[in-house]
Amino acid sequence: MDIKKFLRDVHLQTDNILDERSRRLLMAAEANAIGRGGITMVAAVNRASRATITRGVAELADRKDMEDDGGSRIRREGGGRKSTIELNEGLERRLQEIISPHTMGDPERTLLWTSKSLRNIQADLKEEGINVSHVTIGGILQKLGFSLQGNRKTDEGGNHKDRNEQFEMIDSLSRRFLKRGYPVISVDCKKKENIGNYKNGGREWTKKGDALEVKAYDFIDPEKGKAIPYGVYDIAANEGWVSVGIDHDTAEFAVNSIKSWWVYMGRKKYDGADKIMITADGGGSNSVRGRLWKKELQRLADFLQMEIHVSHFPPGTSKWNKIEHRLFSYISKNWRARPLETIEVIVSLISSTTTTTGLQVKAKVDKRKYKTAKKVTNEEWDTINLKGRRFQPKWNYIIRPNIV
Repeated sequence: MDIKKFLRDVHLQTDNILDERSRRLLMAAEANAIGRGGITMVAAVNRASRATITRGVAELADRKDMEDDGGSRIRREGGGRKSTIELNEGLERRLQEIISPHTMGDPERTLLWTSKSLRNIQADLKEEGINVSHVTIGGILQKLGFSLQGNRKTDEGGNHKDRNEQFEMIDSLSRRFLKRGYPVISVDCKKKENIGNYKNGGREWTKKGDALEVKAYDFIDPEKGKAIPYGVYDIAANEGWVSVGIDHDTAEFAVNSIKSWWVYMGRKKYDGADKIMITADGGGSNSVRGRLWKKELQRLADFLQMEIHVSHFPPGTSKWNKIEHRLFSYISKNWRARPLETIEVIVSLISSTTTTTGLQVKAKVDKRKYKTAKKVTNEEWDTINLKGRRFQPKWNYIIRPNIV
């Protein structure tokens, strides 16, 4: 038997039932049953003080002492030593700031995980004069929706030497833009979806025997085609825009999606801004090497009359992009187990996606046709007002509007 798991299960089942004295005596009884090392083990599992359990052991050993010492007394609500979180105001907020550039998530799930160890986070906090145990940090991360993760399909390949420095660069630039009231958006193309009565992942509660019947095979319907959702996530506003294309995922489609976000959502919120920051992964329609992506961004900069600051995530790290776990994961959750029978159903399900933190999403079909394999001539390339930053200029660059 796994003793720690057993103790943890007992703690979870009784935590909200027992009063303080009863909980103390239960932990003392568990420690006595384990024997040598029992107090340390029970204290660790229950996140309790060794002194508390030692006191309970003494109370069990001498019933008279328990009565004389006010064993029937229950401490008034709010009594006792203040928790670490209470003593360190803003600890949760600071913890989120530390792990922000190191956070990623599965676009099909709402779970987050961090690439920083608890002890490294503890060391960062200690440098700021905040003394908190790694156990407490783990508890706060669980409360914030994080979980320990194994090594299943999280490595997308590539381990660039400047990876961590690029994370810090993106985090630093984003904070600077947000502080000054400039928009910071995270963009990407979600997985393409077959339109029609096809199986969709996930499960929903239905009456027994009433499961929806869908096609046995996922061969694309040539009349309905595929839906191509390109998303824009506004980090400060916690709002998302999704252009649902029906043709091809090209750089032109990607930038038109950003333009649509600005027209329908961003313009009212950021009226007067002369800069915008875009974070994107390094492949696909928003490829770090794509000439057409930069050409289309130049057209957008000229249209907006704004500087466009772009930062790409390093190779193999697309799951760190905010849009993955702040927008796409919730869309997948909202339409789970529902066949995406028409483009209208897809738009409706995307638009109805919400979260308890206030996420709002708008979506619209983009029926335009986009040519593939479009080339950018050297003459066109020379008209792009592009400037790379000193650090990794291929990943970090600015496109300024051309003077007309």
